[in-house]
Amino acid sequence: MIASLRGKIIEKSPERTVLEVAGVGYEICITATTAEILPEPGGETLLHTAESVAMYGGGVTLYGFPTAEEKRVFLALKENVPGAGGKKALEFLDKASKSLADFRRAVFEKDAKGLVSLFGFTPKTAEKILAGLKGKLDALALPAESSRPGDGGGSAIEDAIQGLAALGFRDNDARDAARSALAALGPGAPSQALIRDALRRLSVL
Repeated sequence: MIASLRGKIIEKSPERTVLEVAGVGYEICITATTAEILPEPGGETLLHTAESVAMYGGGVTLYGFPTAEEKRVFLALKENVPGAGGKKALEFLDKASKSLADFRRAVFEKDAKGLVSLFGFTPKTAEKILAGLKGKLDALALPAESSRPGDGGGSAIEDAIQGLAALGFRDNDARDAARSALAALGPGAPSQALIRDALRRLSVL
């Protein structure tokens, strides 16, 4: 099983990227949110990957994620939510990645209304996710600090730092840029917004 890949981006779209590793190009399905933070073609990155084998002798599809946490959430959705294969789980993850801490909290608290209002799931899908993930996200320990407004954005900034590190930035640079982004955007900013702002800052360093 391919757990991660580091290489040069050859192609990129909102749904997929081609990553060249040791002369081999791997086509990897990604979320639109991930596409926004990946380098442009020619840049290098690391993606955590998961494989999905199609039924009835189909081929293998690779899915890629900027952080290991997003990969774990994807697998939890794919393996436990009824009818959610790889493609649908990726769609769910794209919504959940607005704030993984708040998504986990909504699942733990069985907050269907929160899944609808915060992430844009339909009521039917929200109920399906809660039923499928009941007891399945226990391994994803909820951080002591959340990303809700007013609490300092602890989880969101850590997600952002991990994402920047996965893109190849040094830990110190990633942490400084993420903190500057948090100061500019405010404590309620989700991790993906922090990453986008931090990337703008890092591009001029």
